[in-house]
Amino acid sequence: MTIGPGAFGTAVWSSPGWQAAALAWLDERLAAAGITRTGAAEHPHVRAWATAVRVPTDHGDYWLKACGQDTAFEVPLYRVLAELVPGDVLAPLAADPARGWIVLPDGGRVLGDQLAGADLARALGAALVQYGRLQRALMPGVPRMLAAGVTDMRPPAMLDAFDRALALTRRDLDAGEPDRDRERRHAQIAAARDEVAGWCAALSRSALPASLDHNDLHPRNMFWDPRAGRARFFDWGDAVIAHPFAAMLVPLAMVRELLGGVPAAAPFRAIRDAYLQVFADLAPTEDLPATLETACRVANIARAHTWDRAVGAAARQGDPMAARFRFAALDTLSAVLDADYLTVG
Repeated sequence: MTIGPGAFGTAVWSSPGWQAAALAWLDERLAAAGITRTGAAEHPHVRAWATAVRVPTDHGDYWLKACGQDTAFEVPLYRVLAELVPGDVLAPLAADPARGWIVLPDGGRVLGDQLAGADLARALGAALVQYGRLQRALMPGVPRMLAAGVTDMRPPAMLDAFDRALALTRRDLDAGEPDRDRERRHAQIAAARDEVAGWCAALSRSALPASLDHNDLHPRNMFWDPRAGRARFFDWGDAVIAHPFAAMLVPLAMVRELLGGVPAAAPFRAIRDAYLQVFADLAPTEDLPATLETACRVANIARAHTWDRAVGAAARQGDPMAARFRFAALDTLSAVLDADYLTVG
């Protein structure tokens, strides 16, 4: 069976023909690198937006990740990351951008499986400093990442992204039974457009250049070497180009929760400020916390689009997830107006 561009989705990925063709290609790529598969393949992850196949080899486990049409940019993005920040990501063994396929070595244990509580918060804080340095290194590569297909969510693009998010969440409301609470929230969000425009303008005036926002930077999306105290970041399918501080919405919310939920507490501020210090030569240090708060608030606009993309992929494939998360984009967008800037929609 020949698997060409455009062959994706849960039905395709679950078919014996796709699995046989993908495994044959994987074996060829491994052999070209002098690696031999030593056992049967496992297919543990099949989602509407991507799937992954794991195989044992004489050089450890390897993974073939197949991306859907909306996340296929991850394949060429890895090429840029491996060149510019090789110590922070997995090194791809092979790739087929036309089919959205990439072969990666196993990265070991994720941070979220190794630590908990305050210990996890401290390790996550160290990973965030590392991620900030990654963002600094990637700033000159923004044009290449955009050319690879990463979505543009830089500050000047965010008001338009907000308007589009309003439209798509209006569509979701109109598609089903009336929901008074969500209708009210949608109206509140729409009424706040001028305020959102002000936040986007403030971020546009920021001295910090745009960089890569992972957009889901939690401890299970980073492999962790406890001896070196370093992470390798993975699962870039939600990534966008944005104000660098937007990437902190998810991890800082988790850090705060792990430390007891008090944003003014010294341990939380120490972790936040260690990340901000990576950028202290670009803007006045006293301005950075407020800029981070604005960037995290605006980041929920990009996350609303990510949810819409995921739910749309599920709906096209008849996945029941689509009904379950029908209002996820609206619920996420509403976090823009929450009093807590670290509310993750």
